[in-house]
Amino acid sequence: MRPTVKDVATLAGVSPKTISNVMNGIVFVRPETRGRVEWAIRELGYVPNLSARSLRNGKSGVIALAMADLSTPYSAEMSHHFVEVAREQGWGIQFEETSIAGGEDRASSLVSRARQHLVDGVILNPVTLAESEIVASPGLPPLVMIGEVRQNVADQVWVDSVVAARDMTEHLIGLGHRRIAAVGVVGMGFEAETARLRGEGYRQALEAAGLATDERLELSCATWTPGAAAEVIARFLLQNELPDAFFCFTDSMAIGVLSALWSAGISVPGDVSVAGFDDIADGQFATPPLTTVSFDKRAFAEQAFALLEDRMTNRDAPLRQITIPHSIVSRSSAVRRS
Repeated sequence: MRPTVKDVATLAGVSPKTISNVMNGIVFVRPETRGRVEWAIRELGYVPNLSARSLRNGKSGVIALAMADLSTPYSAEMSHHFVEVAREQGWGIQFEETSIAGGEDRASSLVSRARQHLVDGVILNPVTLAESEIVASPGLPPLVMIGEVRQNVADQVWVDSVVAARDMTEHLIGLGHRRIAAVGVVGMGFEAETARLRGEGYRQALEAAGLATDERLELSCATWTPGAAAEVIARFLLQNELPDAFFCFTDSMAIGVLSALWSAGISVPGDVSVAGFDDIADGQFATPPLTTVSFDKRAFAEQAFALLEDRMTNRDAPLRQITIPHSIVSRSSAVRRS
């Protein structure tokens, strides 16, 4: 028979209320007690009955997670961590997708469903400022925004893209590179706020080092995908001198750049360095492995759920923004210029 909360409580030696506190994550539970409960849940294979909980407290037990593009490795990795944290806290996840194409319409549709109380909370990754403004409307369940869109309508978890991009550019400058191309800046119909912020950080680092910006080295992609980046680099190489380094605003684009350079017979890092952003698993196994901006994706998901739980408890609390620390991971794709 399907194990119950009472079964878990008996095995863990605690009350059913403690099981609820551990799974909901709202009330503090001592680490040793939480450990026993989590062990008992795993041992019994307990799965919370979300339908029953909905009938008892008027909630669905479901959180909507809206990512910009679920097809990307970055979204897949982030979604994995959100699912893991949600499962540990007894929540179900309903996946949604927003994107540059139709993003505002999709965000509006998500808001409409949220107003119907089909989900208890929303974690939204808007791409543009317009998308973030759509959710600033009454009647919504608790909402947390993730990602780099600067806004003042909801709690937010983010990585400071200006500082992170500046740090990566400074890292490349420190390796002796002077002509650094940025791949993924705003343009070609791609108006993502993240692109604008990372471009800002890139330019700040050049200016601080006394290096002139060069519009020819600011390369736009129609989409932040390996194929789009490879196409842009192939065209760039036909008309321009090879720079010292390419700083790609995602690892996925960096992988596309590596492919285009390989096709052109250009050695990385022998002829040019390449760096990315996001530290996706694929980047570790690229040839050569990618230098990148890294951050703790698990911590990112945990902080988003913590903000959401707090907002569920106190709808009138002041808005909060949590910045997840980042670091530069140096790998073989970017080396010192002799």
